[in-house]
Amino acid sequence: MELNVRNDSKIVEIWLTREEKQDAQMQRKLKLVYQSFHETGYTVATFLSGEQALEEITSGLICYNRKRIAQLEVEQEKEQGPAMAM
Repeated sequence: MELNVRNDSKIVEIWLTREEKQDAQMQRKLKLVYQSFHETGYTVATFLSGEQALEEITSGLICYNRKRIAQLEVEQEKEQGPAMAM
């Protein structure tokens, strides 16, 4: 478990591995962490390790974003009309 406390924004980040997120003892510890920070007005965000390969998912997301940006650029050009030549 990795715990990052951001006092300036009153946010606590908790990062768990696959094994930790399935561990009953870890879940009990987390409840205590949530309670103690909640009492002091902090927001706790828990990040759980995923089940898929990070490189594969990231590559797919980048490809999707590139295609979407290209689509939006084409739509914007159509809305603006033909460019004037000088």
